[in-house]
Amino acid sequence: MKEYLDIALEAGAKAGEIIRENFHKKKLIDYKGRINLVTNVDREAEKVVIETIKNYYPKHNILTEETEYAQDPDQEYCWVIDPLDGTTNYVHGFPFVCVSIALQRNGKSIVGVVYNPILHELFHAEKGKCSFRNNEPVSVSGNADFSKSLLATGFPYDMLNDERNNIQNFAQVIKNCRGIRRPGSAAIDICYVACGVFDGYWELELYPWDTAAGIVILDEAGGKVSKFDGSEFSIFDKEIVASNGKVHEELLKVLNLRD
Repeated sequence: MKEYLDIALEAGAKAGEIIRENFHKKKLIDYKGRINLVTNVDREAEKVVIETIKNYYPKHNILTEETEYAQDPDQEYCWVIDPLDGTTNYVHGFPFVCVSIALQRNGKSIVGVVYNPILHELFHAEKGKCSFRNNEPVSVSGNADFSKSLLATGFPYDMLNDERNNIQNFAQVIKNCRGIRRPGSAAIDICYVACGVFDGYWELELYPWDTAAGIVILDEAGGKVSKFDGSEFSIFDKEIVASNGKVHEELLKVLNLRD
């Protein structure tokens, strides 16, 4: 039987090929919300990921964005899949997209693969081992000066109807750091913290498949992840702060400012 990481890499490569082949083609678009899109490519990529995993471990649980699966509460292992993170980017031809695959054991991520087939960036990690980008070890940045930090964030799909829309947070943080980027893929944002491109990242209203793979990659790269109050983060939480660890407390402090 293949190792878990090898299965995730195989599934990610197959989905990545579908994503890459269709990048410049016309997509069939459906709407889960006014600005929440899903395409035929999302579904095709998801199908091949699930088929690959089930070929090796047919009884493992599956938690994925586009398809609802019955969960066995007694099952030790669960694969958490986002077949195409950054669908809006994908529809518009903006190349920050990825397939994200994590394996959780008893609720903890032990394998993470995040693959952007457009920019040819592959991140992977196993619990207790190093994190890699294109097979080269990576680590978080050494910056400890929050005023010199480059950060990333995103905004929820229901931002027009939800007071927790991250706009106030953005306004507070931008005044205290060097800059903020909004690439549009939570999985990539977390991986960019892991490899030192960003010093930190925060977001609200995410789902398990947005963060499950990225957090094991960040953890093994020496980073830190928590909720806004500094407590332990779960992939089922609706808020995340990820950083190099050195600017974490300052980012939490700014995020918790209130007018």
